[in-house]
Formats: sequence, structure tokens, C-alpha cells
Amino acid sequence: MATIVETTDAAVVTPPPVKQVKMLIDGEWCDAASGKTFATLNPATEEVIAEVAEGDAEDVERAVAAARRAFESGPWPDLDARDRGQLLYRLADLIEENLEELAALETLDNGKPIRDSRAADLPLVIDCFRYYAGWADKIHGDTVPIRGDYFCYTRREPLGVAGQIIPWNFPLLMAAWKFAPALAAGCTVVMKPAEQTPLTCLRLGELMIEAGFPPGVVNIVPGYGPTAGAAVVKHPGIDKVAFTGHTETAKAIMRDAAATLKRLTFELGGKSPNVVFADADLDAAVAGSEFGLFFNQGQCCTAGSRLFVERSVHDQFVEKMLDRAQGRRLGNPFDLETTQGPQVDKAQFDKILDYVQKGDDAGAKRLTGGERHGDKGFFVEPTIFTDVTDDMPIAREEIFGPVMCILPFDDVDEVVRRGNDTFYGLAAAVWTKDVQKAHHLAHSLRAGTVWVNCYDVFDAAAPFGGFKMSGIGRELGEAALANYTELKTVTMSLG
Repeated sequence: MATIVETTDAAVVTPPPVKQVKMLIDGEWCDAASGKTFATLNPATEEVIAEVAEGDAEDVERAVAAARRAFESGPWPDLDARDRGQLLYRLADLIEENLEELAALETLDNGKPIRDSRAADLPLVIDCFRYYAGWADKIHGDTVPIRGDYFCYTRREPLGVAGQIIPWNFPLLMAAWKFAPALAAGCTVVMKPAEQTPLTCLRLGELMIEAGFPPGVVNIVPGYGPTAGAAVVKHPGIDKVAFTGHTETAKAIMRDAAATLKRLTFELGGKSPNVVFADADLDAAVAGSEFGLFFNQGQCCTAGSRLFVERSVHDQFVEKMLDRAQGRRLGNPFDLETTQGPQVDKAQFDKILDYVQKGDDAGAKRLTGGERHGDKGFFVEPTIFTDVTDDMPIAREEIFGPVMCILPFDDVDEVVRRGNDTFYGLAAAVWTKDVQKAHHLAHSLRAGTVWVNCYDVFDAAAPFGGFKMSGIGRELGEAALANYTELKTVTMSLG
């Protein structure tokens, strides 16, 4: 069973006040046109934090009109690229100045431990904005030596108005991954944050105004997927949609976007194979695999939820992992000693426990966890299954929770085949001291990211995205700028 954290006042961070619950349209904070609001809950207590403006199609219409104006006229299109970069640098500085507040607000709305918000989410957010600030004046084309007496060159121009729909697992970081390259490229944005976790995105909007972004460049419309989200996808004034979330939702977005032939980029789910060979540093592999699955309460699209362990060390590995899982500290996410907080909401909590039951019913062996922790909040005990077969739902479907499946394997070809036996292809990892084996798996596993002797290492400069049904396009790095630019060819006669 997981450890219960004993809370002490000295170890507990105070939740911050909520400063913004309205939507941002054309540089102004406003209520929804309908006057509706929705509650955002603290997943650790199940109590209402605040009532947030509930946007719908009418609000999206206003936001798109503002974004369109800002893109086509006013100061934004005339701003030098280097000055766009300076705005992003200024924003990064403001985020850094308000790091403690933003980290605590993320923990309040999402439930992740404050130690993770402080040490992981916020530093990555700041780094992302600074990285793309540096790119703003380095987006350029090429000269092309074509036949004849002509001068030919290409230009990278901003695509237009970007609709961006972000998830609830890393609310502020996902906002940064979307905003930063779009703004560096010169686009304007209409963003819909997840209804479960809108608060840090709205607070970020306040900092963007403070940084000096012109009205209409950034618009934030909180609301629900079938109303606000669908309106973003269908609106003819939006040139592209960037979405991070569930694969089934992406299919619906593709259907709805067909009418206007929008550009689409998707970062979707995964069922990532994490492969541990007998020659690996076993303690490092156990620690890395624990992090790769249980970090963020298992609510990571890259979670190493199919943990393949070479048979000769399988039992030893399982024993070590069991000790680590049972030592995880569940409790108040504002306690600095807590390592695992609640799931984001009741729907996710129920989904995870339903998968635990599916694992039991299929005959997998549950070694630990799989129960609710406490009687308040959406806490799920860290769970480990063995005796898992590749055809079980817990081995094939994305659970998005703290549920680990450990599967034995016998040889390299077998684990490559089984690792690739999924319609996902987001991430994978391999643990080995054999460099040839490492490169062989890095080459053979069909995934957008492969980690070797590490897990969940992210950097703003490293492209991230999925093969197969795990996505379209890439976030981060120079590659993400292609999502927000159009390539124009100019040919001039020299005769």
C-alpha cells in the first residue's frame, strides 16, 4: 500500500488566490456572451476553486475576429521579428518572477505535487518561451538556383490565425508549447484550455498583456470541447488547429476541419514500450521506469506503461519495483514530501479503476495498489500488474494513470515485434549497456522519441511527436515552426 504523508505546517505550501476567471478577447477580460460559468475543482479535495467563464461559439466568433484583425492590421504584422522575440523574452522573465504563484496555481487546479510544478513544469515553460524568443528573427528562406535567367528565393511567412486546444495533464507547459512557436512565427492565437484546468492559462494571459503583446494577438476562450472546442475547429477564420489530447478526439477534429481544409497538427496518446535488458544497470532502470510511469500520476502521453523486462532479471526487477511503488507518498499535493497527487477529475479516476478491474478480470496478477486512497479527492494507489499478456486491455489501451504492466521477454527480435504491436507510436525506451543493442532498438522501434538509459527527458530544442496514430507533425525544436508558417516561392526575371 502507498504511504500516507503526515502533513506538517512547515512542509506545506499555501495555495494561491485565483486572480483571473474571465476570458481574454482582443486584449480585454470579459464574461461569456451567454453569461454562463463552469466550476473548476480542486482534485485533492473535490471542492470548487472558482467559477470560470464558459465560452461557446459566439465567444469564439469574437475571438477569431480579434485575432484576424490583429494578424492583418495593427501593430502585430508590422512588428520586427526581433521585437516579437523581445516580447517572448519579457514574458519568460515575468513567468520566472511569478514562478511560485504559477506553480502553486497549477497544483491547485491539476493536483500534481508542488515539488513537480516547481522543479519540472515551470522551468520547462520558461525555457520554452526563451527558446522560441531566440528563433523569432531566424525564420528565413533560401535562394534556389533554378534554370534560366531568374532569381528565385523562398520566404517563410506566418500561417495566420492558429486555433490551439490544450490538455489538462500539463496545462501551463502545453500552453507554452503551443503559444511560443506560433507567436515567434508571427501568428495570432485563439486558445481553448482544458475545462478541467483553465486557471494557469488565464493567469498566463494576464502576464502576456503585461509583457506588451498587442490586443487580439492572444485570445483565450475557456469552455467545453463540444461547444468552444468544436467552434474553434469549424471556424473558417482559423487557418490551422493544433491539438493535444485523445486520439478519438483528433479523429473528430479531422472530420470537422475537412470543410475548411485547415492545417492540422496533433500530439496524441501512446502505449509506450519501455524495454529493460538483463545487462542494464538494474537500479537505474527501476528508478527510471518508476519515473517513466508514475510521474504526474501516470497522466503522461509518453508513460512507459508496457514495461518489458528480460526474463532472466524479471523477478528481481519486479521485487525492486514493488518496493519503490509501495514507498510512494500519496497525499496533499501542497506538501513538499508528497510524490503522488490525485488524478485530475472523477472521470479520470473512474476510468483508471475500471481498467484495474479489467486487468483483474483478464487474469493479470495485481501485486499492489489499484484501490482508492483515502475518502476524499481522486487518489489512486500506484498499481503494478504482472502475468500480463499482450492482448489484455491493460496492455493495449491507454490508461493514463498509475497502472504499470510488467511483461517478460526472451530476445531482441521478440521485444521489437511486441513493442511495435500497437497503433500508437509516441515514445519508447531501452535500458542496456550494449551500445549495439541500444542503437538497434532505437532504429527498430516505431516511435517519435526513443530514450536510451533514461526516460521522459524533454528539451525545447528536441522535436517531439508521434508515429502512426500518436500524432501528426512535431512540437518543439525548429520543426515546430513549420506548423505555423507557409512557404512562399518568389521568382524574379533578370532579363
